[in-house]
Amino acid sequence: MNDRVYTHEFIDIIGSSRAKYMHHMTANWCPMAREDRGQLCFGVWGAVGTSTKWPRVVNMWEEAGLEGLAEALGHELGAPSLQDAKLETWWNEAASFRSGGFDRVLIPAPWTRTVEELCADGVRGVAYAHDTFQLPPGAADDFLSQVRDTAIDAHRPFGWELVGALKTSMRRDDECIVIWAIPEWRQWSEVETARDLDPALRKWRDIVWTTDNYERFLMCDAPLSPMKIGRQPERSDRTAEWIEPQ
Repeated sequence: MNDRVYTHEFIDIIGSSRAKYMHHMTANWCPMAREDRGQLCFGVWGAVGTSTKWPRVVNMWEEAGLEGLAEALGHELGAPSLQDAKLETWWNEAASFRSGGFDRVLIPAPWTRTVEELCADGVRGVAYAHDTFQLPPGAADDFLSQVRDTAIDAHRPFGWELVGALKTSMRRDDECIVIWAIPEWRQWSEVETARDLDPALRKWRDIVWTTDNYERFLMCDAPLSPMKIGRQPERSDRTAEWIEPQ
């Protein structure tokens, strides 16, 4: 049973800084976050500009439940500056790569896998589909059940594997995010082509069309994203010069 919660971030990248930012997050942030606050990297992805706004990065962090997230927030926001003083060097460097962003806290469907389980199972993709669904108030849990009961089987023959099915907290249970791993680019095109033809995909399409709004875009792993390398990034993965905060 997945009893974690997830911080989901859209990050607006400055100019051509996407690769530097992704390395800064995975190689520099991840080891500190894991040691200081028990936070695991679920994924760091670059959004595929052909399918959405660009340049943009998507980060997801796995937290030790709402209690663990609350403890981490208290740790970070306890100073008058609303920043952990230990991270001043890290924040300053990160600010040179990004201009802002938008965050959510996500609650996973309990039958989904944690990042360690996904890595152990060898789940990975050459690309990932990121789906956002706007729903009537209170419909999130029922919708996630339809993901489990209909969408997974519909996508399995095409090689797509579910990475996460989650609802957004601090709302009216009216938004869900679903992420799929796509092993080969041709498998993305096959699903898009078969959406109106394959009976199982058409059944899922009809469910999707009953939602209030739906958006899909594609994204690709950062070089040190956990599902790319099969583990959490370590300090030894750093290739850029980095001054360890004291």
